[in-house]
Amino acid sequence: MRDLICQIKDHIQPFERQLALQELETLAAATPIPIGGDEDAALQFRVTTSVKIGELASKLAYWHTVGARRQEITAQLRSEATSIIARNGVALDDLPRVVPHMVDEKLPNKRCLRYATHGLHEYRGKFFPQLVHAFMNMASVPADGIVLDPMCGSGTTLVEAVLSGRSAYGLDMNPLSVFVSEVKCEALSIDPKGLIKAYNDLSERLANPSPMLGGTSYFETLAGIDRDYLKRWFAPSVLDELDHVELAVAALRPESVRNFYRLCLSNILRGVSWQKDDDLRVRKEVTPIKKGEAIARFLDEARRSTKTLVAFIAQRGRKGIGRYTVHEADARDAAGKLHPMKGSVDAVITSPPYATALPYLDTDRLSLIYLGLLGRDEHRRRDAVMIGNREITERTRESYWNTYCKDRALLPEDTSALIDRIDELNRNANVGFRRRNLSALLAKYFFDMRNVLASQFDLLRPGGVMFLVIGNNRTTAGGEEIEIRTTHHLTKIAQSVGFRLAGDLSMQMLSSRDIFRKNAMASEQILTLQKDQ
Repeated sequence: MRDLICQIKDHIQPFERQLALQELETLAAATPIPIGGDEDAALQFRVTTSVKIGELASKLAYWHTVGARRQEITAQLRSEATSIIARNGVALDDLPRVVPHMVDEKLPNKRCLRYATHGLHEYRGKFFPQLVHAFMNMASVPADGIVLDPMCGSGTTLVEAVLSGRSAYGLDMNPLSVFVSEVKCEALSIDPKGLIKAYNDLSERLANPSPMLGGTSYFETLAGIDRDYLKRWFAPSVLDELDHVELAVAALRPESVRNFYRLCLSNILRGVSWQKDDDLRVRKEVTPIKKGEAIARFLDEARRSTKTLVAFIAQRGRKGIGRYTVHEADARDAAGKLHPMKGSVDAVITSPPYATALPYLDTDRLSLIYLGLLGRDEHRRRDAVMIGNREITERTRESYWNTYCKDRALLPEDTSALIDRIDELNRNANVGFRRRNLSALLAKYFFDMRNVLASQFDLLRPGGVMFLVIGNNRTTAGGEEIEIRTTHHLTKIAQSVGFRLAGDLSMQMLSSRDIFRKNAMASEQILTLQKDQ
């Protein structure tokens, strides 16, 4: 046993400080003692532990250094530093050589979320990668353990799990989520020299694209209904430029490199379309797009993404990457889809959709259609079965309400009371179609989440932990503002299927920097749910 001094990051939020202390206490098997201040303000903490300095430095998420006489910089901080180096003007070809020598000089002094492949694609509802890292530490997930995200979104949980060497499993009903998650994981093993060459080849091909020859258009391979839809959202010149990009990308090898650059292409589609850029709804705004703009944006995005990944791999290397599997599947039936894994998952880490909060497929429709992941004629059917969906017919509303009336005993009493109150207020007021749907949609949401929670309970091993990052909603019913305490209701539902509430931490969110920042929730909760031994 010996005393170690651990320096916490000085730019983290209060809730992250609590997570930092929990992860350090779990890994060191010792209570951190603040030095030169109290627990809420100290920058240094002492732990008396038998755990080696290198082991702590390689695992901690929210710490700057660990050491005794000499301080060792944490691997997490070095990873974050690579994204700073990638943005700081170093030539792409020079990155593999210079990054290892620059890391110690470029350590971040503010929040850094877009290292490795985390910044590859904009996605509404992303959560912080450091959260996942800390959760795995707090849950004592074994080095060869299994981490599951049944609503994996953009793959944050999966990327962090495979970077730690663990096995990651993800499910999502949105085909774009599946594609993004898979590409982000597989890109961690790409040869950086090969990626640099691929980017240089793309730049050369697209510098002076040849006129499109008959029969070679990617756009013409799409279904007619999809072509007609895209023509309503893109200028003809933009579709022509996107064709040049797609065909140039298709010539790349291997497949992992092609997928990487197709994801870069996906990420610029909204910006060169007539979709209002920061609006989640389907709203059109016809604006002129300059000639060459689509190709220029793609090359900028490809260069930025290439530099970030190359810099990260130059520091970390490609060894020790865990396995990953992503399924286009329903979280409500996760236990059925992953039946062989029942009782063996070490941790579930996920951020479920909000109740009736986001039009998920609408937000991604341009990428889904252009990449050929989900045809326009399938969108309505897929959207109808998504958790949190808010677009329903009157007949569907009646079906949901009848199910609620029959099975309401499956929900906690105060959850049913909330649904009944909203229904009563809206029935007694002159409200529109959407307002009338709300009580039935909420009932459906809570039934769906009950199935999700029960399925995760079956998959977790005894003692396994589920971390749920979720926020509350507000709505207006009959002219009265109603708070939907989603975290409270999901806690009660989780307890009804067998979980024990092991923690409930309020998150103070910083302003989002992505294109959906206007729609970000003000605060969220972290629920820690445990399956008893």
